[in-house]
Amino acid sequence: MNDPRPETGAAPALRRLLDLLASGAATEDFAEVLADARRRGAPAAVLSAIDDATWQALRVHRTLRQHRRREAELTALFDTAGDLAASRDLDTVLQAIVRRARLLLGTDTAYLTLPDEAAGDTYMRVTDGSVSVLFQTLRLSLGDGLGGLVAQTARPYATPDYRTDERFHHTGTIDAGVLDEGLVAIIGVPLLLGGRVIGVLFAADRAPRAFSPDEVALLCSLAAHAAIALDTAKSLADTRAALAGLNSANELIRAHAAAVQRAEQGHDRLTDLVLRGAEVPDVAAEVAALLGGEVAVLDTEGDPLAGRAGPAEGLAGAVAASRAEGRSVRHGEDWVCAVLAGQEPLGTLVLRGRPGLEDADRRLFERAAVVTALLLLLRRSVAETENRVRGELLADLLTAPDRDPAGLTARGRRLGVDLGRPHLVLVAEPAGAPGTAATDRGRLAGAAGRYLFGSRGISAEHGEAVVLLLPEDAPAGPAGAAGPASAQQAAELAAERLARLAGFPVTVGVGRPAAGPVALASSYAEGLRCVRALRVLGRAGDGASARDLGFLGVLLGDGHDVDGFVGATLGPLLDYDARRGTELVRTLRAYFDCGGSLTRAKDELHVHVNTVVQRLDRVEALLGPDWNRPERALEVQLALRLQLLAGA
Repeated sequence: MNDPRPETGAAPALRRLLDLLASGAATEDFAEVLADARRRGAPAAVLSAIDDATWQALRVHRTLRQHRRREAELTALFDTAGDLAASRDLDTVLQAIVRRARLLLGTDTAYLTLPDEAAGDTYMRVTDGSVSVLFQTLRLSLGDGLGGLVAQTARPYATPDYRTDERFHHTGTIDAGVLDEGLVAIIGVPLLLGGRVIGVLFAADRAPRAFSPDEVALLCSLAAHAAIALDTAKSLADTRAALAGLNSANELIRAHAAAVQRAEQGHDRLTDLVLRGAEVPDVAAEVAALLGGEVAVLDTEGDPLAGRAGPAEGLAGAVAASRAEGRSVRHGEDWVCAVLAGQEPLGTLVLRGRPGLEDADRRLFERAAVVTALLLLLRRSVAETENRVRGELLADLLTAPDRDPAGLTARGRRLGVDLGRPHLVLVAEPAGAPGTAATDRGRLAGAAGRYLFGSRGISAEHGEAVVLLLPEDAPAGPAGAAGPASAQQAAELAAERLARLAGFPVTVGVGRPAAGPVALASSYAEGLRCVRALRVLGRAGDGASARDLGFLGVLLGDGHDVDGFVGATLGPLLDYDARRGTELVRTLRAYFDCGGSLTRAKDELHVHVNTVVQRLDRVEALLGPDWNRPERALEVQLALRLQLLAGA
């Protein structure tokens, strides 16, 4: 007998529907319950009850699915908000938003575009699920394509089939990128910040699809989070930039304060150095310690008074620029400051190891140049006073050396000049035009004082010349310069430097090294004759010794140093003959005696002509290729004659 209540017969079906609801089964599974009841031959009333229950179950199922989807959406939004709060990496947050948009909407791809203010268009910022490089590098102008329309109108747009939708302005570039990615259905929503569009968030499928209002709302929520992330990132970037600017300003203030403090300390310490009577190297060391670099002080010739000279290339130009500007100037990685007394150059300061020099440190460096100028002026004033006193000694020595030699020696010792030690006496004359002798001699005397500044030498005007007295072991003049190895080199060096200091050519002659007043006066006379010989020979402006003038030196020298002349002229041949037992000197004498005839010379020597040729080749190798030229041949013949006479 059938149950009069349809619900009773439909109970198994109802329980099954409840099980399907509880398990979250698919919609198709609910229709299977009614179909199964029909197959079993259930009465019409039972089938009607099952059909009603199925319809109600589907409503509940749809509601539950909506709730679950809404729960997932809310969870995604909360997760996005958490990412936004926890992460400071904009790329990470945007990538998470795009990935969640793709997962929640169940699309094949999702992507986000941002405007490029410099280019005036938009570009792909983040993509997820994209496989086309062409699509990933697309750029959209305002108003072009779906994204351009969203950016222009600040409203969301969706299309089930982008390829056939005529609402958008299609371009070849955009359509090629969409086709290469295979996209069909696309939805785009704006990223709004204060009513301004700052980007567009997209989701897209590779098959036709209609996007529901709920999906549009969800994507708009994710876009709002993306806008917040972008604004937060911009605020953080602005904050970091402001902090960096504050830090830079703070560092500048600290550096300036430290530089000002160093300048104050430097001023006090430099003043203290001057008051304590310090020397130029003390100032250089103090400034180097204050500025944290290496300081050199150079004289007007570029020679170091303190520190090392360094490369001279381009230094003269930098010094000239410093003089013109009245300030220190940059020279490569160094700084250069002219040391001036008014417009008169006294030297140069060079700072190395500080390519970047702040204003305060630069002023300290320039103040050091002023202090150096003061010290150099004081030293020069003292040196000039001492030189005048010593010059009187030199004048008395040259005028009457034999009147009181012991008194002159004792007087020199009191002035710090040991006349008992070997000295060089240099005689310098202006090589200028006639009629300027008196003026030029005064300038030459001043140049001689500057040349000897810092050395143990003395100078004085005497007659028509300026006489310089230098210890033989330190004839270079400026302090710290290496001394020449001979009187000849001393004369050449003095002629060169005195000419630069005086501004006109200077002729310098030097006698033999001498000790004692009488011998020094004799050396002066020899140097004076040497100067006159240079003038007669047309070598005004040169420096030379009597020995350098060859046989003229023998004639001019008081000692008539025959052995020295012979040794200087024939020394290599004499040494060769002594070592090897050869007869090069005899062969050379026979060659000249026979008027340069090889045939007559071989008869004179009783050897083969080839032997004479070979010996003369050896002579050329020892004396040089010019041995047979007229001027040199004259000296060689004179030396041969003197050597023969001395031997006789």
